[in-house]
Amino acid sequence: MSIQIYNTLSRKKEPFETLEPGKVKMYVCGPTVYNKAHIGHAMSALVFDIIRRYLEYRGYTVEFAMNFTDVDDKIIRRANEMNIDPFELAEGYIKDFEKNMADLNIKPATINPRASHEIDQIIEMVEGLISKGYAYPLEGDVYFRVRKDPNYGKLSGRNLDDMRVGVRKEADDRKEDPMDFALWKSAKAGEPAWESPWGPGRPGWHIECSAMNLHYFGESIDIHGGGNDLIFPHHENEIAQSESLTGKRFARYWVHNGMLQLRGEKMSKSIGNIISIDEFLTQHSADAFRYLILNSAYRNPIIFNEDVLSQAEKALERIRFGLRPAEASAAGASREVLDALASQIALTRVGFTNAMDDDFNSAGALGQIFELIRVINYSRDEGATAEELLPGQELLRELTDVFGLTLTDGEDSGSRKAADPFVQMLVDLRLELRKLKNWALADQIRDQLAAQGVILEDSKEGTVWHWGKNG
Repeated sequence: MSIQIYNTLSRKKEPFETLEPGKVKMYVCGPTVYNKAHIGHAMSALVFDIIRRYLEYRGYTVEFAMNFTDVDDKIIRRANEMNIDPFELAEGYIKDFEKNMADLNIKPATINPRASHEIDQIIEMVEGLISKGYAYPLEGDVYFRVRKDPNYGKLSGRNLDDMRVGVRKEADDRKEDPMDFALWKSAKAGEPAWESPWGPGRPGWHIECSAMNLHYFGESIDIHGGGNDLIFPHHENEIAQSESLTGKRFARYWVHNGMLQLRGEKMSKSIGNIISIDEFLTQHSADAFRYLILNSAYRNPIIFNEDVLSQAEKALERIRFGLRPAEASAAGASREVLDALASQIALTRVGFTNAMDDDFNSAGALGQIFELIRVINYSRDEGATAEELLPGQELLRELTDVFGLTLTDGEDSGSRKAADPFVQMLVDLRLELRKLKNWALADQIRDQLAAQGVILEDSKEGTVWHWGKNG
């Protein structure tokens, strides 16, 4: 089975075929760096990190670009409020964002282009659009003629005449058409500006991504990604200006993630429900957020609250439990048990790939992983040795690594890590006492561990433990 990807442009799943065999050119729209990154940024970054990791697992070489918009109205406004240079402001938030990505175990991009570094390419592209009649200069600005592109609206499915309804004429009276969008903006007082054939100014938002793609990847790429809030107007405008200039298909596959919702509401500064990545990581592990994304359909809205995060942490404990060593007294499992483990290993490998090949169905792939964990745990209970458990646990590590899970507790301090082996020894001792029905002593161990901040969770698969918030 080949990889199938849902393409926003065609509104259906399509077989994944790259421009060059074995190589993927992938561009994802990055942040406008005027403030600290929030968990909405983290969600999109995690979605495309998971997709990238899986494509690499399937043998592709992935060239991955994610841009920084460091020239923008929001940056200029914020910098003026703080009385600092806009590029100083942007640089600080870029550093913050890069640290956030490392903390979330997101692989660094192959390329991180910045708008301010691509001015020459942007000017060259705008000049090309003017020469072809797709753009026109106007009093130091340059606008794209949307009506000259007969395919405008094909990504979002919007009709140009319908889009004009409600547009205020007085706000657009200089333009040929109210829907025309800016490729270049003339300089204003207190704003960064560069010299151009149309006078000093700066690029519009949409043109930067098209110019970056043309510069680093050429006229066509395989995957263009971002949040579904970018479909219109940003990605629609990218297609229009790129394909009008080159006459070639800009991106083969348009991939968009859904939005993160807090308590059922979209994240919004006006509502005041923005949570920064830094704030999140003081309370929860990076793996918990990644698991939340993995256990959902990436194209759908994802609910974010304490309940789902608690469920994610418990699921991560189940995965860690699958990696527990064999019992010290293990004498070996029966042939029947080992055959069942070998069979499940083969089924899990195939099932994992089949699920992920179906538009990156990570939730289905997780189901395959938990089936493997169930059989590993059963085999351990039936006396499997470390050597007998090794093939299953190696596959478990392999697949969780594909998903970028570290399987470490983000709250652990050095002292906790040092204590982990002793905690595990007491948990194992408690398990033996429970088998002997020495309930009083088993409960005493549980209570003493709880007093030290260790939380035990008993289930039919055994006992898992983790450090509590105050441990």
